[in-house]
Amino acid sequence: MTTAATRSERQISPIFLGLVAIMAVSGWAVWTDFSTSTGFAVFLFVVSGWVVSLCLHEYAHARTALHGGDISIGAKGYLTLNPLKYTHALLSVVLPVIFVILGGIGLPGGAVFIERGRIRGRWKHSLISAAGPLTNVLFAIALMLPFTLGVITLDRTSAPFASALAFLAMLQVTAAILNLLPVPGLDGYGVIEPWLSYRTRRQLEPFGQFGLLAVFGVLWIPEVNAAFFGFIDSVTAAFGIPDGLSGLGYAFFQFWKGDPLS
Repeated sequence: MTTAATRSERQISPIFLGLVAIMAVSGWAVWTDFSTSTGFAVFLFVVSGWVVSLCLHEYAHARTALHGGDISIGAKGYLTLNPLKYTHALLSVVLPVIFVILGGIGLPGGAVFIERGRIRGRWKHSLISAAGPLTNVLFAIALMLPFTLGVITLDRTSAPFASALAFLAMLQVTAAILNLLPVPGLDGYGVIEPWLSYRTRRQLEPFGQFGLLAVFGVLWIPEVNAAFFGFIDSVTAAFGIPDGLSGLGYAFFQFWKGDPLS
């Protein structure tokens, strides 16, 4: 059995390349203060960067599944990084972006449909589920390294870009941590599901479609929200991101509220 995909099935989608271009151009506009609306440029940078990370997250699931034995992945278009090819576009792109806008929370949803029956071995199933959040971890580290290495200096001119980068990094950290929770419907549950008894899996299966919304709802509880973001702040601080910088990035992101530094 081959796990190869044809060239057309592996060709990167122009839509994904367009998202990367928007991220690069808007990031440059914020960095150079070229944009007439810094907040709107931050908004474009964060949203495009967030959707790019969603594409990479789902690509990691798909690529791992392909090598695990699901040779149908290529024909579904999952290897093209095209978000429009996802099984649940609403859960994959729209809801995560809404979560970011409403609460500054990074929480990707389920997207690619994997034919689990083609895959043999519990470790392979667990690795497929873990691949997505691990991509968020790598993306977060890449975004935080400039702070760790002292590449970014903070002043009035660089504050918009630095805070936007910190906010996008924070989204990646929250996405990785939340999605690794052992809650039905999230990747964390997918990691442990192969190791549960058949009876337990059957009992928890109906809750899968509500897991994402349940986690988001629990995060609206003030005490839970404070404890969670306190932990997130400790993680980003360990990589050298100053306290409150991601919050400033979120304030810039909400450009409709005006310039937070004015």
